[in-house]
Parts: sequence; structure tokens; C-alpha cells
Amino acid sequence: MTLKVLLLTQWFDPEPTFKGLAFAKELKRQGIDVDVITGFPNYPGGKVYDGYAIKAYQKEIIDNVDINRVPIYPDHGKSAIKRIFNYLSFFFSSSLYGIFRRKKVDVIYAYHPPLTTALSASLISLIRRTPFVIDVQDLWPDTLAATGMLNNTKILKVVDIVCHFIYKRASKIIVLSPGFKKTLIERGVPDDKIEIIYNWCDEEKIRNFEKSEHLLPNNGFNVVFAGNLGLAQGLPAIVDTAKLLIERKIKANIVIIGSGIAKIEAEQKAEDLELDNIYFIPRVPVSQVGDLLNQADALLVHLIDDELFKITIPSRTQAYMACGKPIVMAVGGDATDLIKQAEAGIICFSNDPVSMADGIEHLCQLTSIELERLGNNGKNFYESKLSLNEGVRRFITIFNEVTGSK
Repeated sequence: MTLKVLLLTQWFDPEPTFKGLAFAKELKRQGIDVDVITGFPNYPGGKVYDGYAIKAYQKEIIDNVDINRVPIYPDHGKSAIKRIFNYLSFFFSSSLYGIFRRKKVDVIYAYHPPLTTALSASLISLIRRTPFVIDVQDLWPDTLAATGMLNNTKILKVVDIVCHFIYKRASKIIVLSPGFKKTLIERGVPDDKIEIIYNWCDEEKIRNFEKSEHLLPNNGFNVVFAGNLGLAQGLPAIVDTAKLLIERKIKANIVIIGSGIAKIEAEQKAEDLELDNIYFIPRVPVSQVGDLLNQADALLVHLIDDELFKITIPSRTQAYMACGKPIVMAVGGDATDLIKQAEAGIICFSNDPVSMADGIEHLCQLTSIELERLGNNGKNFYESKLSLNEGVRRFITIFNEVTGSK
């Protein structure tokens, strides 16, 4: 009997997400019947994508995957109120559709963040008597406080209570790092309820990419930082790193690719400092990201210095490793341990321009053979430990476990 899985996620292709269409397609390839409930694409810019309009419901089939789109208030700005409306709108619409849809499933998979997606899954699970698995990518309320998105202690307390309710209701909790598991155990979640599955990247788009209209500079060693440009990414420190490289007369550029709420201020800071070695490229289609990453000499991973981020592994890490490029890792804890284990790059301190400039300067002094070795180390580690095929195989094992299937 074919296992039927419902993927419940606020973000799905064509939005940038690594637990989206590639995940669904691989589940189908490995024999799972997959349905998706998601919103209308608007992340990360907060505007509905061209070709879409908010409707009461829209069914879409992409690569043989059934995608059910429900209404959402599109927003991804700095306003906490608007962001709450964004999350709650999907919670209500996805819950209603999930509860009253005709098709039955064996297990519900919920992608978190936001927490409201997992809350929707728990409600559907309760009423439809279906087990659900939650994939925890951000620890709430910690992330909300760390990024400054929410500072009201009473509301944070309520969020914490909701988290514990969801953890208790979930059949299994998937986390992305050992640090996440350790933290949840300290918060009272049973050890045997938590499974670690490292994230993968969109391998198809990273490797079989389309050519981009953008070209990286040809006047030095290019370090690329690509992805969402939010408050947690610590762009001010990256801009300061570029300034130090100029002062040291290091022929290296920092290329920032993407969009997000922190981008405008970073661009303004770079302009005020009159930096000519930092470049901002707008968000490009996911299908073209691989081209820009492969043009790079090295790839930067950075988050602000916060205890929360020492137990996370930024999603761009896996994409960078799959590309086979040396990595400048400026996130402490589990992410650093991963790069050390893979011997895939240079380790720097988070939010420390001096440390990052030191790391980039070191890479600039390596030979092409040494740089290639670092890149290949990361690529080989990714293939054997972090790949989509390996991750989905483990997910299916867990889905079978919670449904009692063999």
C-alpha cells in the first residue's frame, strides 16, 4: 500500500525553499504519494509573484506534484503586525482546507517556520486523526527575540507555550543539527521523539543551472554571499569586512546576491563608505543561482553573533558545499563543526569583520590546487552525508514508523 503524505508549508516553489518541490519529487520517486498545501508565492519580497493572484483556492500541478494554494496575506517586511497577519492568514486558510478536504493521508509533514504552520498541522491532525511530523528549522520564540522581530515578553511567553503544545502533540520532531536536539531535550522533549536530518540543497537547480545575465567582477578574488538578506544575516559586518580588505590592499570583492529587509541599509552603508569592492546583485531565479555560485572563488556563510545560531546550520551551507567551492564559515557551533569535519574551508568568528577579512586574505594566498581541494572536500562530504537522496530516505523511514507501516 502506497504511503500518502501531506506536505504543509507556507513557502513552496517558485519561492526559494529547500523543502519544496525537490523534496516532493524525491518522495514521489521513492514511492510516496504526495500532496502539498501552501500559500500563494510572495517570499521573500512580500509581493505576490507574477502569474499569481490571491484567490480562495487554486490547484496547480508541477512535475506531477499536486499543489493546493490557499489564501495568504502577503508580507515579509519589518512590521511585526503585518508579519503576524501573514502567518495567521496561512494558519486559518490551511487549517480550514486541511480539515475539510476530501482526500485522506497517512501522515502530515509540517515545515516550521513559521510556528503557525505546525499549529495548523496539529489542528488538522487532531480533527482528522492523522499523525504529524514537524520539521523544526527555527527555534521559536528564540529566533523572534534574536532577530528583533518580537520583543514583547508576554507574547514571547505565549509563543513558547504554543511551541511546547506542538512538541507534545507531534509524533516525531525533525531537527537540523545536534545543537537543536540538545536544546529541545533540555526543554523537556523526549530524546526518542527527536531525529536529526541535515538539510540538503536544491541539487537540480544548483548543478543544472541556467546562465545568469549577471557576471561577477573580473578584478580580484570573488567571495559570494547569496540568499535571504534579513536582520539575522548581519550585513553591516560584511560591509565592514569589505572596508578592511581595501585598507589591507587585498584584491578581493564581496558579492551579495538576494533581497530582504536589511539590504537597503547595507547598500547605503557601502555607498557612504565609498567601497568599490562590494557588489549587490538583485535576487535572481533559483534556477540561475548555481551559475553565480560557480563563478565565485569562495562562498561566505554568516549570521549575527547569537547563542541561538550556534546550534543552527544556515541552509546556504549545503548549497555551497554541493557547488564544490571553498567556504568562509562565520557562524559558530554546529555549522563550524560541519565545515571542520568536511575540511571544506576556513573558520571565522561571527560578526567579526577582522576575523572574516583574515579568512578571506588567507584564501587569497592559497594556490588553485589548494582551493580546489577544499571545494572537493565539501562536495564529497555533501554527497555522502547531506544529499537529498539520503535525507529523503531517512524521512520515509520516520513516516513509516509513525504510521506503523513497514
